[in-house]
Amino acid sequence: MIVVKNISKSFDETTVLNGVSAFFEKGKTNLIIGQSGSGKTVLLKCLLGLHTPEAGKIFFGDNSLTDMNEKKRRLLRQKMGIVFQGSALFDSMNVEENIMFPMRMFTTKNDDEILDRVNEVIDRVNLTNSNSKMPSELSGGMQKRVAIARAIVMNPNFLFCDEPNSGLDPKTSILIDNLIQEITKEYNITTVVNTHDMNSVMEIGENIIFLQNGKKEWEGSNKDIFKTDNKPFIDFVYSSEILKKARKALKES
Repeated sequence: MIVVKNISKSFDETTVLNGVSAFFEKGKTNLIIGQSGSGKTVLLKCLLGLHTPEAGKIFFGDNSLTDMNEKKRRLLRQKMGIVFQGSALFDSMNVEENIMFPMRMFTTKNDDEILDRVNEVIDRVNLTNSNSKMPSELSGGMQKRVAIARAIVMNPNFLFCDEPNSGLDPKTSILIDNLIQEITKEYNITTVVNTHDMNSVMEIGENIIFLQNGKKEWEGSNKDIFKTDNKPFIDFVYSSEILKKARKALKES
C-alpha cells in the first residue's frame, strides 16, 4: 500500500498540490483523475520520487519515501513497475530485448533465467511468439502490452500507469484496462493509474482520487459515483453525455 499524508508541492510561486492525502490500496486499481492542471501528474511524479514535496509524507508500506536516502530510493525503485503514456519502447530493440532490459540492468540472473521470465510475461500479456518483433511492427495496443510486460517482469510491489489508454481505440482500451486489473489481482500489487478516460474510471476504478486545483475534492469507488452529490466531481464526470443519461435513468428508476 501507499499512504500520502498532507503533501504540498509548488513550482516557483504556483501551488500545484495543496495538502493532498490519499490511501492507495494493495491488490486494487487506484485511479487519479482530474482536469488538466489539477495536479494529478505532479502527484504521480511525487509517488515515483521524481518530485519532492515541500510538506507532508509519502509512505510505501512502513517506509517514508520523503525520508529515504538515495541508496534506499534506488532499492525502492526496483520494486516499481512503470507504464509510460507513450509506451516508451526502445525502437532499436525487439519485444524480447525491451522486456529484458530492466532485468539485465538490475538483476544478476543469467540469460536463461531472464529469458524464462521474459517468456512468462510475454505469454501473460497475450503476445506469445512476438519475441522477435520490432516496436514498429506492433499496433498501439500491442505496444502497450509490451510496456506492461516490461513493467511487471521484475515482480514489482507497485505498478504505476500514466494514461495507459492514450491513443488507443475504445475496444483496445477496455482490453488494456482489464489486463491491468487482472495483473493487479494476480500479483497482489498496489496499482496507481493516472487517467482522464472515464470508461477506465467506470470499468476498473476500485479506488478513485479526484483532484481539482491541487486539492483532493472527492474519493470513492466506481460504485459510489452515481451516489455522490459533490458538485465539482459531478460536473467533471458528467461532462460525458452517456454518463449524464445513465445518472438520470438511475434517479428516475
